[in-house]
Amino acid sequence: MQMLKIYDNPPRSEWGRLSERCTRSEEEITEQVAAILAEVRTGGDRALREITQRIEGHRPERFEIPAEELDAAARALPEAMKEALRTAKSQIEAFHRAQLPAEVCVETLPGVRCLQRAMAIDRVGLYIPGGKAPLFSTVLMLAVPARVAGCREVILCTPARADGSIAPEIACAARLCGVDRVFAVGGAQAIAAMAYGTESIPRVEKIFGPGNRYVTKAKQLIGARDVAIDLPAGPSEVLVLADEGASPAFAAADLLSQAEHGGDSQAVLVCQTADFARAVQRAVEEQLSQRRRGEIIREALQQSRIIVLTERADRIAFSNVYAPEHLILSMRDPWEAASQITAAGSVFIGPWSPESAGDYASGTNHTLPTGGWARSYSGVNTDSFLRKITFQELTREGLARLAPTIETMALGEGLDAHAAAVRIRLESPERQNETPSPQIPKQS
Repeated sequence: MQMLKIYDNPPRSEWGRLSERCTRSEEEITEQVAAILAEVRTGGDRALREITQRIEGHRPERFEIPAEELDAAARALPEAMKEALRTAKSQIEAFHRAQLPAEVCVETLPGVRCLQRAMAIDRVGLYIPGGKAPLFSTVLMLAVPARVAGCREVILCTPARADGSIAPEIACAARLCGVDRVFAVGGAQAIAAMAYGTESIPRVEKIFGPGNRYVTKAKQLIGARDVAIDLPAGPSEVLVLADEGASPAFAAADLLSQAEHGGDSQAVLVCQTADFARAVQRAVEEQLSQRRRGEIIREALQQSRIIVLTERADRIAFSNVYAPEHLILSMRDPWEAASQITAAGSVFIGPWSPESAGDYASGTNHTLPTGGWARSYSGVNTDSFLRKITFQELTREGLARLAPTIETMALGEGLDAHAAAVRIRLESPERQNETPSPQIPKQS
């Protein structure tokens, strides 16, 4: 059976169905994860040990990895890997440092001055998957902007291996990026620990990072009621927009590189002709035999697809309906196409910009909205680790100018105490602080 089914010029009425992601029943997982959250919330470290024993078959004596162990693990890595991490960190830091916002200061009326300042979130928690394929690149994608933003404390949770250690690549990346504390605990229980705090693991103000269905569900539940999370996330996905000038081999490689993330990932090609679609099908079969994670890829390709849309405008319109996590533009005049994209997590322009560049080292962030959430969410960036505080200073003259507007609106809403707060000031004989502060102290 052909893994990538071709849909030839489907009508727009079918686009919604063709944009559906892989969905699975969540009721059982929701119940299991809710129970884990409640257990950790009330039981702390003891609950973490019991859950780990139950799920993973071992009972950890400790959760925090000492700094000397992290350093030893990092030293043991091959120099080529350490150099790759340093290079990637440099690229990511350069791009995210450029995102730091400037202070906003505007005199909206004479005597009315408004400011906005960005303040770093105090303590953030990073979750890094660490199973068969530890995502050490995600340490860079999260810890670097956290440090650029100025977060006071950055902690990291990642699953322990059988001997209680963590992946050395994760240890090295954590040390390289200045993560303060690293804990060997994974799954929904790690999210719970960071959300509620335990004797060993501090409570954080915001949780970042990808994970399996249990981790994702835990983030959804705590994000609705307890602690902020980065963004809604689910299985990873890519959409490739291609015309006749594109390379079938390149397009196939992009689809396969996405599909190897997991069996519930989705890879979609939207191309110009059925001939190109069939050429990509053949290239996928040829390349798949050379890939190590072939079984996972085949599972993902079962819910992936190729869509033929003859008109360029239709291909771009379908992409905006789908709102992909990753969008690859393998088209003539790709920047002209990019100017029409209104919903995507991250866009890769032209034939020499594979998704893997953004996943690792181009400098953009790979923590992105999935499942169509790119219509309303941004990917992780420096702003994700900041919150904005506004300030205003009015002189007596400025308040007098705004008084009719404020009082009319307050009384219109039936809030006469709001109106009185203005009127009492203006009727008062006190004349203090009638001029604005000559200079606003810089943010410390």
